[in-house]
Amino acid sequence: MSGYLEALTQDEQISDEQAAPVSNESSNVAAPEVLDTHLVAGAGQPRKILELIAPSALAANFEIVRVRYGLHDGHTLQIMAERPDGTMNVSGCEELSGILSAILDVEDPISGEYNLEVSSPGIDRPLTRPKDFERWAGFEAKLELNEAIEGRKRFRGILHGFEDGEVLIEHQVEGESEVQVIGLDFRQISEAKLTMSDDLITESLKRRDRDAPAPSDGE
Repeated sequence: MSGYLEALTQDEQISDEQAAPVSNESSNVAAPEVLDTHLVAGAGQPRKILELIAPSALAANFEIVRVRYGLHDGHTLQIMAERPDGTMNVSGCEELSGILSAILDVEDPISGEYNLEVSSPGIDRPLTRPKDFERWAGFEAKLELNEAIEGRKRFRGILHGFEDGEVLIEHQVEGESEVQVIGLDFRQISEAKLTMSDDLITESLKRRDRDAPAPSDGE
């Protein structure tokens, strides 16, 4: 592999979810434990790379959140990842970079020079798997659909989880006096991410501090 490795980290995202086997994209996306979806990696180069790296990443206790290629200068391979419990720090990024570099060196899925960038999802993270919508229920998110519903492709509202293959989100329905919770087909979502807010920052820090390892004796 040509190019250089750059290990990055953003503020950690934490939850109590447990690890689950990686599933194929064709699996039932209604299952919250599904780790491989169309939002994790699209068709083409990202999908090929995900299939190469996901088994080894999972074996090392990492989950791939998103794979994108061609960002920034057109030669950056960006891989967002986290531990099954939602944590990801600098040392984790460096460890995963080493694992993925070894795989990509051998498989050589990208011709020419490129930059490998491994990072945590960050606070205003992308939501790419059913469990992400469950984990961050109660916080505002922005969703975009492949096809418009009643003339609308973009939705913004408080998440209410994931159920029966649909993302549940608050939306002001025309003709209704109160905000309604609607379900959007997960397969029709082209992009989804949390909206940065003071409440989200506070909760992210709270989860990070709650799940941080206790100091050993003598420290």
